[in-house]
Amino acid sequence: MAQLTDDCFAFGGKLMRIEDALGLIVERMPVVADIETVPVHLADGRICAADVQAEYDLPPFANSAVDGYAVRHADLIEGEQTVLPVTGRLPAGTPAGPGEVGGAIRIFTGAPLPRGADTVFMQEDVRVDGDHVHLPPHLKQGANARPAGEDLSRGQLAIPAGRRLRPQDLALAAATGHRTIAVRRRLRVALFSTGDELAEPGTPLQPGAVYDSNRVLLGALLRRLGVDVNDLGILRDDPVTMSARLSEAASGHDLILTSGGVSTGEEDHVKGAVEALGRLIVWRLAIKPGRPVAIGLVGGTPFVGLPGNPVAVYVTLLFIVRPLLAQLGGASVEVPAARQVRAAFEYRKKTGRREFVRVSLVRGADGVEEARKFHRDGAGVLTSLTESDGLVELPDDTTSVAPGDLLAYYPHALLW
Repeated sequence: MAQLTDDCFAFGGKLMRIEDALGLIVERMPVVADIETVPVHLADGRICAADVQAEYDLPPFANSAVDGYAVRHADLIEGEQTVLPVTGRLPAGTPAGPGEVGGAIRIFTGAPLPRGADTVFMQEDVRVDGDHVHLPPHLKQGANARPAGEDLSRGQLAIPAGRRLRPQDLALAAATGHRTIAVRRRLRVALFSTGDELAEPGTPLQPGAVYDSNRVLLGALLRRLGVDVNDLGILRDDPVTMSARLSEAASGHDLILTSGGVSTGEEDHVKGAVEALGRLIVWRLAIKPGRPVAIGLVGGTPFVGLPGNPVAVYVTLLFIVRPLLAQLGGASVEVPAARQVRAAFEYRKKTGRREFVRVSLVRGADGVEEARKFHRDGAGVLTSLTESDGLVELPDDTTSVAPGDLLAYYPHALLW
């Protein structure tokens, strides 16, 4: 496991822009996930570790795209119907021989084109009369014929390194001759919640306690991002015990992730515990919700401390932790794609912070999608995540939103 130097997060001062934080992550964070080889059919969701080239042309031979009749275009009478004898039959999987000059071959989808044939008439467009076929005029040369290598040529890049593999990528790898594929090992994340006030769901709730929902939220989202999660429970507000458990978690994990306890209150002990074991630089990020995000090192293992409120956890995991995981895991660091929607609300914000507002979508009278702000604010309102459709992004320099403004929209359904 790679160990990081204790100065790789050195930063202080005013609030840091999200882009600057991501730039430091890309610049300073090495890839820690080793490479392993797995069968193609088991590689879904894994990170491609090396460029995958086509081992064969795709398709490997010229073939018919339809059921019909293969001919030489030169045998057709220009501008008139052509009648040719049917000189053979060629199903898919049958080796192709030479086509006869002045003849047509009955051919089926996927069958190799006879040598010399370059055009295929669809069976629906012709008329068969005994052992002859009547071919309509004006079909272009090469119609309904797939040339060898039409999709990919041998040696051409099929899948770039760093891509999170999708079912269609696996199909392409298999179609170009690959039985296995090199992927990055799944990242191992140690997950904690922090705070004496937390209780495990399902246990009796004592006065002053709340059920721990952050660990459930984070664990589910992390698994959707393709990492192995080691749920290590709740860190109580005891500096000695906290330090011991964080130190234990640093061994055998690629990242330690906590929620809560990273602010500057007297009962926020995460800062001291991490500093006792390594280094903690509080990145006062210019993001709302989620400003108190801490990134540091426990020994040589990366550490991220997220805020305690669930909506802040959701937002910071998406826009900060997700790119960090991509960098550590050898994946391309990509910001989720947004689409534009029209605002159907008024809102004011302070300049200098990127803000993410929970919204639901409706269709305006003109059919255009409109975003309506959730009726309650607050980073602790979980129903604002369950009863909204997504987030709209308000740039750092924006101070107000008016109905009709175009906003960048991230739907919950496509974020993970």
